[in-house]
Amino acid sequence: MDVLRSVTILGLGEAGSEMARDLLRAGVHVRAFDPDPEKTVHGVEHAPSEEDAVRGTQLVLSVNWARVSLAVARRVAPVLAVEQVYAEMNTSAPATKVAVAEILGADALVADVAIMAPVPGKGIRTPMLASGPGAERFDALLQMCGSPVTVLRGAVGVAASRKLARSVFYKGLAAAVGEALEAAALMGADAERALRGDIIKTLMASDANTVDRLQEGNRRHAVRRAEEMAAAAEMLRSLGLEPIMAEAARAWLARVAASGGSDGTGA
Repeated sequence: MDVLRSVTILGLGEAGSEMARDLLRAGVHVRAFDPDPEKTVHGVEHAPSEEDAVRGTQLVLSVNWARVSLAVARRVAPVLAVEQVYAEMNTSAPATKVAVAEILGADALVADVAIMAPVPGKGIRTPMLASGPGAERFDALLQMCGSPVTVLRGAVGVAASRKLARSVFYKGLAAAVGEALEAAALMGADAERALRGDIIKTLMASDANTVDRLQEGNRRHAVRRAEEMAAAAEMLRSLGLEPIMAEAARAWLARVAASGGSDGTGA
């Protein structure tokens, strides 16, 4: 097993700080940089710049914001050593991850890392997907910390694609639940309570066949369901609520209908 002795963390936000504490407990030397001088973690060596933070460590964890990932890569590229693994852990589009890898150079051990669960409470043991030339080395270095890393075959961008496809479902579901409950609350406490209970009951009743049933139902009843969501959007507007999710569902169902969905009856 590879022995992890030194790690750089770029970004000491919620995720970076939790990971830093776990790595310190595992006996790893942690050097970090965050542009906010108020963000500190006891026991971490705080570097004056990203370039200084990166020099000489085995593993670099870039855990800041997707919007700054390219700029960070440009600053550290001149000092990144060939043997260092650069883990791009920000939640960004696959094309952005590829751009980071291109900035760091063809020989760089870049790992496209997708964090697959909330970091608080799990820290460095949060489930992760990794792809790209540095993925296997990333996994090997973190094994001593008990990090559950799934290495995917493929280039930088593969892990990000897998995560973001899941995000469409998971974050979309959360947004749909939120909009539905907002609408019910405008109808009164009884309506909100009843809808909340119905949502809970529906989620608890799901099983291994739920996804297939949803797909088949949407295909067979796309036209009618699109009309239903248009009515739902109209109702939300009458309540003074912008129907963001209702309109999105209507548009998606209309696309399914246009590509061959039928006019069948049913829920």
